[in-house]
Amino acid sequence: MMSARATERAVLSQGRAAVYEEPIGPAGVRVRERPTTEPVPGAVAVEIRAASINHLDLFMAHGAQRIDPPRVIAADGAGVVRASADPAWRPGDEVVIYPVVCDWECEWCRKGQNVRCPRFGVVGEHSDGTACELFHIDARNLFRKPKSLSWKEAGAFPLTFLTAWRMLTTRARLRAGETVLVVGASAGVAVAAIRIAKHLGARVFATSRSEAKRTRAVDIGAEAAFDSTDFSKAVRAATGDGVDVVFEHVGAATISESMRAVVQGGRIVTCGSTSGVKAEIMMPRLFWGQMDLLGSTMGNVGEFKAVLEAIDGGLRPVVDSVYPLADVEAALTRLDAAEQFGKVVLSVS
Repeated sequence: MMSARATERAVLSQGRAAVYEEPIGPAGVRVRERPTTEPVPGAVAVEIRAASINHLDLFMAHGAQRIDPPRVIAADGAGVVRASADPAWRPGDEVVIYPVVCDWECEWCRKGQNVRCPRFGVVGEHSDGTACELFHIDARNLFRKPKSLSWKEAGAFPLTFLTAWRMLTTRARLRAGETVLVVGASAGVAVAAIRIAKHLGARVFATSRSEAKRTRAVDIGAEAAFDSTDFSKAVRAATGDGVDVVFEHVGAATISESMRAVVQGGRIVTCGSTSGVKAEIMMPRLFWGQMDLLGSTMGNVGEFKAVLEAIDGGLRPVVDSVYPLADVEAALTRLDAAEQFGKVVLSVS
C-alpha cells in the first residue's frame, strides 16, 4: 500500500497539458508540454482520451480558488492504461477516473467514507488534473470504462454524476415517486441531477433563465421547466404543495425561492454557490417549514460504483460540445458565457 505522501506524488499530469498559469480568466489556461515518467509503485499511467471541464476550473482560472499556479485543470477523465505499477491494471485497459484525492489508508477511507478523509480533495484542484496526454493516478482511483459509453461520454460524467448521485441518494434520501426541483438546469451537475432523478423514478421539474434550455431540460426528463424568476409560484402551481427535494447549486440568487418551493418537511440539498458564497435565509421559513438544509461535496468510492452500475442500467451523461485540447481557452470561454447545456469535453487523443 502506498503512503499518503507517495499517493500525492503519484497524481501527475504529463505530456501536453492544459495548465492554469494566470488568474485572468480562460486566457490564463494554456497548453504546455510536461516531461513524462514511469508510474511509481501502486500508480497507473493513463493515456487520456477525453477530459471535461467544470465550473471549478473556471473559478480557478478567474483566481477565485486559493490555488497557486501552475496547476493542470480538469477532474474528469477517461482513457487507456499505458503502464501500470499495480497488478490490478494492464496496458490497454479502458478506464474512467474516480475524481477524488484521498490517502486511501486513513480510518475514514477504510470505512468507505472518502469524503471525510483528512487529505480529501478534488482532482484538478488539490492535485494536477486530467486535461493532459498522460495522467498518473493511484490504481484505486481507476474503474473499468462502461462499454456503452463513447470516449466523450466517459470523459463527461465522473465529477457531476458522482456529486449529483450523492446529493440525491445519500444526502436527500430521494425515493421513487417523490418530486424534485433542479435549479439552474443547464449546468453539468444540474443536467446530471435531472437524468439521475428521472432514473430513480422521481417526478422532475427544473428552472432556467433560457427558454431554449428549459426545452432541453424537458427533453432529457423534466416534467416541466420554469423561468428562474419567482419560480416557487410556478412550482407550487404545478405540484399542488411544492416539491419534496430541491437540488441547489446556484446559492445566493435562488436559495429564498428554493425554500419557498419545498413542501413542509422537505429537503434542500446544495453543492455549490455559483452566484456568490454568502446568502441570506429567512430563519422562520426554515424552522416553521421543518426543512432539512443539506450540504454535499463530491462522493465516496461506493457512490461512484453505484453511478457506474446505473450507467450499465441505462443512465447517460449529456455532452454539450467537444473541443480539442489545444482549444481549451475556447472551451472555458463557452462555460464562462453560460452557453452550455451539459458537459464541455476536451478531446485529448
